[in-house]
Amino acid sequence: MERKQFLRSMGAGAAFALLFPCVQGCSKDGDEPDGTIKDEPTGVDFTVDLNSPEAADLIENGGYILKNDVVVARNLEGELIAASQICSHQGYDQVRFVSQNGGIFYCDVHGSQFEQDGTPLNQVDNSPAKVLKVYNTTLTDTVLRVFE
Repeated sequence: MERKQFLRSMGAGAAFALLFPCVQGCSKDGDEPDGTIKDEPTGVDFTVDLNSPEAADLIENGGYILKNDVVVARNLEGELIAASQICSHQGYDQVRFVSQNGGIFYCDVHGSQFEQDGTPLNQVDNSPAKVLKVYNTTLTDTVLRVFE
């Protein structure tokens, strides 16, 4: 082997030895978003007894619960509303109700924001923003029905 070839091969090997740990450290293993990718729920029709322990977070305006991949919330005006927990952006199950901007649905995976009627408030990448599925709610005494 000629000296020039030897130095080239050593240079590539040394560069690999130095860069390999960095490349491994920068892998996506620890950078994956929280949550699970799921399909939007269909055939939604369930009830929540507002006097039950599962509904305790719905007592206060701005509170919410998660049930059957649906976010059920008491908005800042005291109305009970419901939307898909599955984000229309990439399908992560991380949509929640937050009190910012008058009360919105928010997915913390990529920052998607939605009005209470499901209208997108922002675009998080180059794809067009899609509407978040919102469900009907009716209240009879202390039983809330959430349905399509």
